Amino acid sequence: MGLDLSPKLAKRVYGGDGGSYHAWSPSELPMLREGNIGAAKLALGKNGFALPCYSDSAKVAYVLQGNGVAGIVLPESEEKVIAIKKGDAIALPFGVVSWWYNKEDTELVILFLGDTSKARKAGEFTDFFLTGSNGIFTGFSTEFVGRAWDLDENVVKSLIGKQSGNGIVKLDENFKMPEPNKEHREGMALNCEEAPLDVDIKKGGRVVVLNTKNLPLVGEVGLGADLVRLDGSAMCSPGFSCDSALQVTYIVRGSGRVQVVGVDGRRVLETTVKAGNLFIVPRFFVVSKIASSDGLEWFSIITTPNPIFTHLAGRTSVWKALSPQVLEAAFNVDSDTENHFRSKRTSDAIFFPPPS
Repeated sequence: MGLDLSPKLAKRVYGGDGGSYHAWSPSELPMLREGNIGAAKLALGKNGFALPCYSDSAKVAYVLQGNGVAGIVLPESEEKVIAIKKGDAIALPFGVVSWWYNKEDTELVILFLGDTSKARKAGEFTDFFLTGSNGIFTGFSTEFVGRAWDLDENVVKSLIGKQSGNGIVKLDENFKMPEPNKEHREGMALNCEEAPLDVDIKKGGRVVVLNTKNLPLVGEVGLGADLVRLDGSAMCSPGFSCDSALQVTYIVRGSGRVQVVGVDGRRVLETTVKAGNLFIVPRFFVVSKIASSDGLEWFSIITTPNPIFTHLAGRTSVWKALSPQVLEAAFNVDSDTENHFRSKRTSDAIFFPPPS
């Protein structure tokens, strides 16, 4: 029995008045453990505040919905306070302390995908909170905390025990959080919905690739990413990552059909995906998707900062590079059949519009 590749939804882990945190479990999605990948979602209601924390994994954050504010502190650096909105991707290398806040009525939803190869548990994120009921300093004695911060014991007791929330809290309506600084966004975030398109095919689809050129911090995270929008009933060419990268895909919007083919030419997955699903394509396996009539949008991380893909159909496919004689011999067909095969898909690359 092979690995279960079927798409899964996230499960709630904790939360309260301010919002909730959801994660995908390796017990339900074994490819997370197999590929050393973590996946989670943070949802903040109005005035919801995710307390400052750091993680045992490098991550890419992607804003699925809403507008908000994020605070990010790189090691030995000042706090960067940035405005975030739908479509923003933010690289979070090791050692980063971050917090997230939503001051608007619309729920703020953020997806986290990352590498757990150095984490406490394969396929899972562990976050270490600085404050709150499970904060780091609740574990130290008042003597140690007092010595560290140069405070007397009574002040330490009132300071450490004051925040009773766990991970996410709701702030008072009138509480003033720091205002975002436009300059801080530079190099920290990239809006994938507004960035220049790497691929744009009429009635087919569009791609924005997140790499070390447009967001250098992803080099420190060790992950690349892309946002793909497939038009209604269009197809994404069968393809595979030719540099041994895993592809972790979250369905942002719409629905569609997916097929994955693995070792010995066997189809290992055939399913319908919808918004909220997460699925993982193993190394070198070939995947293809066909959008439903309402289109299909997905955000993927690839486990290398500058991924390379080989496509098996379309103008840029490997078939177009092979000589006619090789194709005739490989398929065991005559030259007329080979010519007909080669004459197709001479203009479309990666995405194919629906049949007219």
